[in-house]
Amino acid sequence: MRRTGTTRRGALTATGALALGAVLTGCGEDDKGTGRPALTEAEAVRADKALRRAAAHTGALALAHYDLVTEAHPDAAAGLAPLRAAVRQHIGAVAAGRPQPPAAAPGPVSTDRPTALKELAAAERRRADAHAEALLTAEPELARLLASVAAGAAAHAYLLTELAKETPS
Repeated sequence: MRRTGTTRRGALTATGALALGAVLTGCGEDDKGTGRPALTEAEAVRADKALRRAAAHTGALALAHYDLVTEAHPDAAAGLAPLRAAVRQHIGAVAAGRPQPPAAAPGPVSTDRPTALKELAAAERRRADAHAEALLTAEPELARLLASVAAGAAAHAYLLTELAKETPS
């Protein structure tokens, strides 16, 4: 006797058809369905500049923090140099060639090297979070750039956390 009712194969086929329908429907929509208000060209340019300025400032704060850690712990300078150079490149990319004023130093750093590295990792996590937050209002081109920079900052946070674990006090 044959079993009746819903089978696994039937359920998977129906789910696949629904997913395909959703994907195809999404492909045909334009930017008017994003829920964001339409901006004039001047407003879009101002918004882009403001996001870039904020992202560059966030990067400059992280760069200043790297400098403080390097000054407090000169033996860590060689290990931090590639990460610091990447942060400088991130600033240049988001600033789009516009010169940025240096950020104020974020404050004193711990005299304990692992703690200082953990503080630097926390600063990188804040930078990644700030860039990820900016994605919500950025135009597509800038959003892609901010996503890449946020991913880089998150990777730095991970590397710094691991370095702090390996570093003796």
